[in-house]
Amino acid sequence: MKLESREDLQISRKQAINKIKKEDCRILICAGTGCLAGGSEKIYKKLKEMAEGIEGISLEFGPEAAHIGVHQSGCHGFCEMGPLVRIEPWNYLYIKVKEEDCEEIFQKTVLKGQPVERLLYEQDGRIYPEQEKIPFYAKQTRLVLKNCGHINAEDMDEYIAMGGYEALEKALFEMSPVEIVEEILKSNLRGRGGGGFQTGYKWKQVARQPEKIRYVVCNGDEGDPGAFMDRSIMEGDPHKMLEGMIIAGYAVGAQEGYIYVRAEYPLAIKRLKIAIKEAEENGILGDNILGSGYGFRIHINRGAGAFVCGEGSALTASIEGERGMPRTKPPRTVEQGLFAKPTVLNNVETYANVSMIIKNGAEWYHEIGTEGSPGTKAFALTGSVKNTGLIEVPMGTTLREIVFDIGGGLKNDGEFKAVQIGGPSGGCLVSNNLDVKLDFDSLKKLGAMIGSGGLVVMDDGTCMVEVARFFMNFTQNESCGKCVPCREGTKRMLEILERIVAGNGSLEDLDLLEELGEAITATALCGLGKSAALPVLSTLKNFREEYVEHVVDKRCKTGNCQAMIKYVINPAACKGCSKCARNCPVGAISGKIKEPYVIDGEKCIKCGACLDNCPFGAIYTEN
Repeated sequence: MKLESREDLQISRKQAINKIKKEDCRILICAGTGCLAGGSEKIYKKLKEMAEGIEGISLEFGPEAAHIGVHQSGCHGFCEMGPLVRIEPWNYLYIKVKEEDCEEIFQKTVLKGQPVERLLYEQDGRIYPEQEKIPFYAKQTRLVLKNCGHINAEDMDEYIAMGGYEALEKALFEMSPVEIVEEILKSNLRGRGGGGFQTGYKWKQVARQPEKIRYVVCNGDEGDPGAFMDRSIMEGDPHKMLEGMIIAGYAVGAQEGYIYVRAEYPLAIKRLKIAIKEAEENGILGDNILGSGYGFRIHINRGAGAFVCGEGSALTASIEGERGMPRTKPPRTVEQGLFAKPTVLNNVETYANVSMIIKNGAEWYHEIGTEGSPGTKAFALTGSVKNTGLIEVPMGTTLREIVFDIGGGLKNDGEFKAVQIGGPSGGCLVSNNLDVKLDFDSLKKLGAMIGSGGLVVMDDGTCMVEVARFFMNFTQNESCGKCVPCREGTKRMLEILERIVAGNGSLEDLDLLEELGEAITATALCGLGKSAALPVLSTLKNFREEYVEHVVDKRCKTGNCQAMIKYVINPAACKGCSKCARNCPVGAISGKIKEPYVIDGEKCIKCGACLDNCPFGAIYTEN
């Protein structure tokens, strides 16, 4: 039904709420990318098949005949425990569900309302039936991610039932464009894509441009390794992002919006297309939205996976069909962005905050987070932590709370070493930083940045030199090559790091790394280039002794740098069987039968064949 007025939307909301209320039992199967890879599609089909025709049967948990709703939701966030199934009204969360568990879930929970205890989350001997009480969720503040995992991501009615498009309704009929911009400005919403630039100020700059053709662009490229915050929002609650974009368009006088999504996100693209089509059919997008006289349309552009297209001017160039390369500024995007017109450019999470601010007000927003960084931030928590997944916490939450309270501490009770925050554009936080507040300003003082929100936790088994080499390799491969500092500087830094992990480094290399890193930071053309050296500079600052150990002692104590591992034969345990020598591909092992063999360190290529083939456990490694 096309909604042609504010009243039509309100009627539609009541109908959508009643539709959900009729479902006495709601089964929400996680259909985010991670859980789908784990087999959740089969679980959905099985439960859907079992629920068909169940209406009209009186169930034990209610006096009336029940209606059962089986839905595919977006990401629940608790990725470590997927595939996940949530069952309402009891809010049971079943973890690591398999297709063969469906029968028991249906017979015990759906028909009788009783939990399947073996599928519930357990921590420290305590079983948690309700999702909201699991420590992973209980210590979060999920606002942007509130609907993810709780609604059918491909049904606009469910978004509307949860209060969706109330903010758009308020913006169109109760506020002027100037008032909207001022409200966003007062909220101090800062860009969640990494830079932390004030969103309201960006909107204000676009709104005051003399050029009347303007655009709204959403950056859904998200190229950082291990980051999936934006992807989860697009997959799990796409309308929240669309609502923010429409409000932005109305506020700055734009009639068209573009979403730039990396092609590696096919599910996000699919659900965005469904959401846009639903919004157009229902009068939320198109001409004369809700009878307000304002029209807005949204298009999707797929990126080819270039990391540099996360930078604003490279992104807009890519949408235009040009090669994605940053340009010199000024003019800035707010003056000449997409098609050389004034452009509002924010990322997915930033737009997802807009509707909450318009609906609840800037003062409400300031009650969350810190004064300089209000609101919440979504993080992708990965690495050597027990509970990996997608989390959302107020700005200013400490690293200790995230790693040890929400993340449950380190795997195998390892010792905390560091966190790489912000991906290739970020820096390293160490044990001394565990109680530092995670907000834009606090991290800037430490030489790090929130970035898009990737958090990679590392334990004492991690080699920080190899971590720096990994990120520099990524950055160098992704450099667009336009400016010399980034193109040549990152290449030289990578060569030095590769020399160090190969055991051929020197102390002079450490000074050269610092010199190159500082030069690239000061002279690179775009923000990505300026932050390219941060992982190296921060690890040099915090773990210089590891670098020194690599170049002076030619030793990697963690054993991650293969070239520095030394294979040794214990003569007391060696039986002289010659099996190690016969399996060595380079003839680095010599000796006589029934006498201890020896390994020539100069010839050894560290392949480990001798270790794998020794039947007596006589071969070991020295780091």
